[in-house]
Amino acid sequence: MSGLDSNPFVDPVDTNPFQDASITQATTRGSDTSGEFNPFSATEMETHTATTIPISAASSQPAILQTSVEQSPQASIATGQANLLKQQEELEKKAAELERKEQELQNRSAGLALNTGAKENNWPPLPSYSPVKPCFYQDFEGEIPEDYRRICKRMYYLWMFHSATLFLNVLACLAYFTASSDYGIDFGLSIVWFLLFTPVSFICWYRPVYKAFRSDSSFSFFFFFFVFFFQVAVYIIQTVGIPKWGNSGWIAAISMIGTNLAVAVVMMVVAGFFTVNAVLAVVLLKMVHSKYRRTGASFNKAQQEFSTGVLTNRTVQTAATSAAATAAQGAFGRN
Repeated sequence: MSGLDSNPFVDPVDTNPFQDASITQATTRGSDTSGEFNPFSATEMETHTATTIPISAASSQPAILQTSVEQSPQASIATGQANLLKQQEELEKKAAELERKEQELQNRSAGLALNTGAKENNWPPLPSYSPVKPCFYQDFEGEIPEDYRRICKRMYYLWMFHSATLFLNVLACLAYFTASSDYGIDFGLSIVWFLLFTPVSFICWYRPVYKAFRSDSSFSFFFFFFVFFFQVAVYIIQTVGIPKWGNSGWIAAISMIGTNLAVAVVMMVVAGFFTVNAVLAVVLLKMVHSKYRRTGASFNKAQQEFSTGVLTNRTVQTAATSAAATAAQGAFGRN
């Protein structure tokens, strides 16, 4: 029965886990050799001779590293080289533009002799079947610099308005003549002024100012100023309207109010046109003079251009040679 009294859940061999041989050996060896550790003992102080770092000298860098925003020397050099190349390109473009403008001015100062000879005259604009051909070449966009193009066109429009006014003056003087036969001389002179002053004004003051702006010619500028000053004086005389002078001005128009009101009104309209011509002429004269002062033209330069033009002109040379030959023949004949 003794076998029935035993506990089946009890280990038949009662063992202590802490009595294991390996554990007992380890605990026994540590107690023999380690002893009590004292960090302030002389032995430990001699053993640990490394230099300590004070707390104040410790790094205070945050846990997260900050990225550097400063460029490296290589990146700075590359950026500087790119800026220098960009500036160099801009300077080269400006230099090319200045060279192109200088070349254009040189071509205009030379009169564009080669190109002008190859161009066909286009003014006045006549039909191809007309027996009379154009006498001049005119191209504002191709020959006149942009700075002078507007004032040159205004001078051309003034000449057109001047021609239209002279034509209207013929009609007004015709009405003046129909009102009284005593004013036939005004009608005759108005026709002469229209036929004479229309082409003469184009040649004597419009073409010189066109050439002056085209080739920056001092001689053309001075010639224009000399002729156009007299043109302004003529405008003033035409505006006044002295009787028997062939002009439908204010005096002649007012004198017809009591005789024929309709004729007087027509003459007053033409007198107003003459007044506008005079005002525009004075304004444009001042504008051309202001442009002339910016071109660097001078009287000495005009003299040089005139001398060069006269000496190199074949017509003048031929005439001078003929005159000298005739004079020499006459001198030998007398002897």
